[in-house]
Amino acid sequence: MAEVPFIAIEGPIGIGKTSLAKKISSHFDFHLLKEIVEENPFLGKFYDDISEWSFQTEMFFLCNRYKQLEDIEKKYLNADKPVVADYHITKNMIFAKRTLKEQQLEKYEQIYEILTKDMPLPNMLIYLNGSLDTILQRIQKRGRDIEQNIMPAYLEQLSQDYEHFMNEFEKAHPEIPVIRINGDTCDFINHQDELEEILAVVSKELDKTMIRR
Repeated sequence: MAEVPFIAIEGPIGIGKTSLAKKISSHFDFHLLKEIVEENPFLGKFYDDISEWSFQTEMFFLCNRYKQLEDIEKKYLNADKPVVADYHITKNMIFAKRTLKEQQLEKYEQIYEILTKDMPLPNMLIYLNGSLDTILQRIQKRGRDIEQNIMPAYLEQLSQDYEHFMNEFEKAHPEIPVIRINGDTCDFINHQDELEEILAVVSKELDKTMIRR
């Protein structure tokens, strides 16, 4: 029996995950799951003082993403309805390991393991990456007030963390196809032909492992 398509899109802050998720959702008629970002009451404070507000910020994201994925599993995946998400909860450990102090991280990991042990993994992952210049340009272009104080050094570290995470993810889950897209050379927002190339690759992977809707 084929799996219900569950595509997750990952990559550094501002690289274009939500934009691509929307286009995939529209093209394949998949339900769109968007992560809660600006609703996080601690995020602005976090970007002003990472060490002071990291635990509160990460716990808010963890609890909200857990609830979102729990609802998605019940209402969509278990009902045989495909989903595309602009994140997956596994990303939480990328940020937690970068920002939390040792004792905080130990507590966080315990809670994370309890909450996520039964969460569904995506059966396709799209990884958007790009240079620091590209990330900074896209963050500036979308103009979220809470992101204007992000330190470039923090973004560069996160980009490296994502690269390490994705390499480890592929080793741990060889059954899950990972589509890598270079945001420096691919502009799927402004160039329809480049979007169509991505959609064709996604379609091919869907044909391999899942029943097409």
